[in-house]
Amino acid sequence: MCGILAVIGERLSKEKVSGISRRMSHRGPDESGLQITEEGYLLSHERLSIVDLQTGQQPIKGTSKAWMIHNGEIYNHQSLRENELKSHQFRTTGDSEVIVHMYEEYGYDFVDKLDGVFAFVVVDGKDFIAARDPIGVKPLYYGTDEDGAIWFASEMKALADQCTNFAAFPPGHYYTPKTGFVEYYKPDWYDYTKADKDLDLTKLRESLIEATKKRLMADVPLGVLLSGGLDSSLTSSIAARLMKDSGQKLHSFSIGLDESAPDLVAARKVAKFLKTEHHEIYFSVEEGIEILKKLVWHLETYDVTSIRASTPMYFLSKAIKEKGVKVVLSGEGADEIFGGYLYFKNAPSSDEFQKETIRRVQRLATADCLRADKSTMAHGLEARVPFLDKAFLKVAMETQAKYKMPNTYDGVEKYIVRKAFDTPEEPFLPEEVLWRQKEQFSDGVGYSWIDELIAYASARVSDREMAEAVDKYPHNTPATKEAYFYREIFASHFPQESAAKTVKRWVPKWQEDLDPSGRANTSHVASTAKKELEELAKAS
Repeated sequence: MCGILAVIGERLSKEKVSGISRRMSHRGPDESGLQITEEGYLLSHERLSIVDLQTGQQPIKGTSKAWMIHNGEIYNHQSLRENELKSHQFRTTGDSEVIVHMYEEYGYDFVDKLDGVFAFVVVDGKDFIAARDPIGVKPLYYGTDEDGAIWFASEMKALADQCTNFAAFPPGHYYTPKTGFVEYYKPDWYDYTKADKDLDLTKLRESLIEATKKRLMADVPLGVLLSGGLDSSLTSSIAARLMKDSGQKLHSFSIGLDESAPDLVAARKVAKFLKTEHHEIYFSVEEGIEILKKLVWHLETYDVTSIRASTPMYFLSKAIKEKGVKVVLSGEGADEIFGGYLYFKNAPSSDEFQKETIRRVQRLATADCLRADKSTMAHGLEARVPFLDKAFLKVAMETQAKYKMPNTYDGVEKYIVRKAFDTPEEPFLPEEVLWRQKEQFSDGVGYSWIDELIAYASARVSDREMAEAVDKYPHNTPATKEAYFYREIFASHFPQESAAKTVKRWVPKWQEDLDPSGRANTSHVASTAKKELEELAKAS
């Protein structure tokens, strides 16, 4: 994973572009690259070397005069080399180079042939194409400056003070000067009526295993984020099986306020079961509050739930990188796909349930994908998300909604995922973890984290400021003092109106209390959770 910057249509100095690109050097601490094309367009790259450590430097030149910069991973690059691109001459052994050759082979019509996560820009003379992966796992922003030049960058901080207007690049689209934005990713399941497939637990299980297998592609040490919840525990379990005979030791990482945190208790049990090299990281509420300003600069959002959950993930990522691990698997996306958030239990019908899962998946780029990418890349750590694999999404999203609804199974969320991996003859997870109640990450690190964070933020915002909030922040007006506090920090970094409009707030549906914490939902029963933790503690 890396940071990319392209300036198309204006001749700027190398020094200026390099300085702007270095604002994203945390994304690519291993090396930097800069290319000025014959037309004076600039391509800059901050590299985190994961695949092809020796020859994978960017920008990369194609067979002709085309140049390319890329952030992400192309999991089917070897297949493309051996088939569609077998007549092309390659300069590297890495995954990125296939992009420029696919452009040379197919013109604009190649993006949906890529299996992976990506944000890239290919420049060919005065022509160019920029694209973002189907779900928006990798970030990309675009804008125009006062001279009409078009800018593209992995993070908003590289554009905000250079462009007169800018926005988030839409996932699943490419852009060219001839076509404008083109939506290349339009799966059938975008239409909620197309969720008409019968339940196939074997297919569901095998497609997630295959999605995880793809994401083990790396030439560096690999680990897993293990919260002890269903999603991260399953990806960890699958990875452990796949790596069993590789000679590599799988490292697992968990974080909490102290050793009694709900996630740590459950993760400890999973790590013991999987025989991973397990690491527990602790942080204090005071430490979390202390880094909020820096965190918001990295995240580029003022969304409440993103900031709450990103704080522990930021500390965890720092500790993981210090251990020498550069790639981790993570469980983002499962709750959106299967209606795992507790508010889904209040869905009024199967059609509404399915519509909401689609809406949540389509907005992942502004929520969990943003958090996972920017919290980890703040420390040059790459997070990979098997649940958001295109093939797995097709299987899961086309399954009839009635099979995914918690109320079909007495309120058990993500039942079919649990059932698919409930294999007593060769269990993937301990039964008490496989069937553990949903616990949102910001809650699972310790309930006092959110409680004390709300108290701290609220104490720093006056009633008068809240009364005048709509005048100061007419777009996405903060609804709580906590939200106002984060908005103030965001505005200190990114005062532009365009910046505020890039943010989407994560708000639960179908419940009276709109606080994004899972504990705000009436189906989160504290006594049950307490009993569950006691049982896990005894078992471990």
